[in-house]
Amino acid sequence: MIFEYKGIPVYYTETGEGSAIVLLHGFLENSSMWDAFIPELSKKNKVICIDLLGHGQTDCLGYIHTMEMMADAVDAVLNHLKIKSATFIGHSMGGYVALAYAEIFPKKINGLCLMNSTAKADDDDRKKNRDRAIIAVKQNHKTFVRIAVVNLFRPKNRKIFSKQIKLIKKEALKIPVQGIIAALEGMKNRKDREPIFKNGPFNKLMIISKKDPVLNYNSLILQTTNSDIDVVEFPDGHMSHVENESLFLRTITHFIDF
Repeated sequence: MIFEYKGIPVYYTETGEGSAIVLLHGFLENSSMWDAFIPELSKKNKVICIDLLGHGQTDCLGYIHTMEMMADAVDAVLNHLKIKSATFIGHSMGGYVALAYAEIFPKKINGLCLMNSTAKADDDDRKKNRDRAIIAVKQNHKTFVRIAVVNLFRPKNRKIFSKQIKLIKKEALKIPVQGIIAALEGMKNRKDREPIFKNGPFNKLMIISKKDPVLNYNSLILQTTNSDIDVVEFPDGHMSHVENESLFLRTITHFIDF
């Protein structure tokens, strides 16, 4: 479905009935990343998947897409659907957007799962990497996308999931250069929301992959200390929905039903 927001189309899907579950994709992804999970999750719940700004079938809204802007677009879709509160599951950048949503609309969050994501802001090194990525995108965005997608997987899984990687690349290459750069700028400048996640009055889950090439395992574990955040560890890389598909479905089904 298409919802018009501030003059641009925002794409979303709505499946099933029951308590609302909002699934937010990561950088260089779109809502189709959740397709394999919708049939099971929608048996008991209303499942909403949204293409974030500049990704999938949702247009760009500017040259910087802040996490707050993306959260506002998500809220516009939920208001359109008359959904008052939901459980959020965010992969990577989708987790950053869910955290921004939790800060802006705290009463609308029933639960929040950070999947291969972090509540911390980018440190100086990470910000420099974002700037280098922006330069690389401007020089040759196709090469950037192809390399970036492969590097999300645990090295030993890159051959095992070669077909899936090919499909992910194909979808990622549809993202306009403006959308890629706007997301990189937004992620680079996002706020630290560790206190929001730790202290929020909602159910919390962090899915951590031991061989995640993007996020530091020890840093993620530290974020969960002295808190009521549940932690589930997977053995592979950044793409849990592909590398650990059945384990991921079992984990989030348990989280939603809790």
